[in-house]
Amino acid sequence: MANKKILITGANGLLGQKLIDLYLTKPDKTLIATAKGDCRYPHRNNFIYASLDITNQQEVEEVINRFQPDCVINTAAMTNVDACETEKEACDALNVEAVKYLADACKKVNAHFIHISTDFIFDGENGPYSEDAEALPLSYYGWSKLKGEDMVKTHTDSWAILRTVLVYGVVHDMSRSNIVLWAKGALEKGQTINVVDDQFRTPTLAEDLAMGCFLAEDQQAQGIYNISGKDFMNIFELVNAIANYYELDASLIKRSSSTNLNQPAKRPPITGFKLDKAIHELNYQPHSFPEGLEIVKQQLAGHK
Repeated sequence: MANKKILITGANGLLGQKLIDLYLTKPDKTLIATAKGDCRYPHRNNFIYASLDITNQQEVEEVINRFQPDCVINTAAMTNVDACETEKEACDALNVEAVKYLADACKKVNAHFIHISTDFIFDGENGPYSEDAEALPLSYYGWSKLKGEDMVKTHTDSWAILRTVLVYGVVHDMSRSNIVLWAKGALEKGQTINVVDDQFRTPTLAEDLAMGCFLAEDQQAQGIYNISGKDFMNIFELVNAIANYYELDASLIKRSSSTNLNQPAKRPPITGFKLDKAIHELNYQPHSFPEGLEIVKQQLAGHK
């Protein structure tokens, strides 16, 4: 299909901005970036921007009907796991009801719908997980994302759900931090940090997740795909790798247990993903964790 129109929600976020970066290199695609409020992407050339609150059904229908996209990539979500536990209505509005509005609107204009989900739909007893593993969330966030997946499956006809894990990276205007920037920043300031050694993940470079979205869109992939990093490690190992890579003082990193954190929401202990399906069907090729850290290093140097 020549000159496909791609509409992105959550375009101000980390993944949203990486998708703009990527799609601006694709001259055969017309990009419509949407987010709540003003556009935070530094350059406004070569794509369309529209303000969109996806929790407003009328706005969703109006914007998608106006642009008639061939594909909608939904990157918007409430991802603060503890806030979801204490602010359940806000969580449901963004992670469940808004997904239904988007799915319904996609169905009306025959758009392919790509939705981002999470490893937190699993209980973490049997990771790393494949796409067909049984979901059993431990947190309200996890339940909301699982319900969001159900909305995709039941309210639209052409869809792909991309599940991911612990996304990290850097963009020009960061609305929130992520584990790499947090650990690097704290260690650079000489702060002692407590880091758990009983949670295992496959951390995901934001560029890799954006490429997974593009591959699913370009091939009009159908079904569920795991899109994460390929390196499996616990959070203590991960933060030590950050310290070693950026030549920071690893003695400031203190080993801890999840039981000491007193967080409102439970975290799954061992998640991470098996990537065979995405690699074989989509030709997904994620970076290693050290390669990802090098990309972040170069981008941070470029932002100074």
